[in-house]
Amino acid sequence: MRSVRVSIFALAFAAIAVLAFRNTDGGTISGKVAPLDGASMVWAIRGADSLKTDIADGTFSVQGAEEGTYTVIIDAKQPFKNVTISNVKVEVGKVTDLGEIRLEQ
Repeated sequence: MRSVRVSIFALAFAAIAVLAFRNTDGGTISGKVAPLDGASMVWAIRGADSLKTDIADGTFSVQGAEEGTYTVIIDAKQPFKNVTISNVKVEVGKVTDLGEIRLEQ
């Protein structure tokens, strides 16, 4: 009986330790581009750091962003113009949804 209690205590302690020291993956910046095939890539820039991801079927999700304020650049295909969105705030563990971004010619 005593060994069962010790085992349960050890498991509980291990679970608490894992949760306390887990590595967070940062925040996420997501959105949708219209028209769907109007852009190929999105950049999220904060100081000297930058993240990028492909745009697939008009949607994107930049993951692993550290907490802070970013400038997001949508790399448009011709004949559309690039779009720059400033002051995008990211929080760890949360999704910042930019909604639909309409590209202009």
